[in-house]
Amino acid sequence: MLTPTYPIRPLPPQTEIETVPVLKALVEANKALAELKGRAATIPNQGILIDTLALQEAKASSEIENIVTTQDELFQADLGSLHRTGTDIRLATVF
Repeated sequence: MLTPTYPIRPLPPQTEIETVPVLKALVEANKALAELKGRAATIPNQGILIDTLALQEAKASSEIENIVTTQDELFQADLGSLHRTGTDIRLATVF
C-alpha cells in the first residue's frame, strides 16, 4: 500500500459546516435556482441551451489541439446549413 506524503484528514471534518453564513448563502442559491427554473420554463425548447454546452465544450477541447473555429461556424454546422462535403475540416474535427 502506498504511503501518503501529506496528512489525510478524516472525514467528515470536525468543524461545523452548517454555519449562519453558509445557510444564508444556501437560501440565496435556492432563490436563484428557483428563478432560473421559472425562466427556463418559458423557453419553448429548453434543449437548445443544453445542446450549446456540448458545442462549447467541443470547441474548447479542440482549441487545445490548436484547431480554432468560431461559435457561429459551429452553430451553422450543427444546424446543417453547411453541406457535409462543404464543411470546413476544422469543423469536422470538432464534431
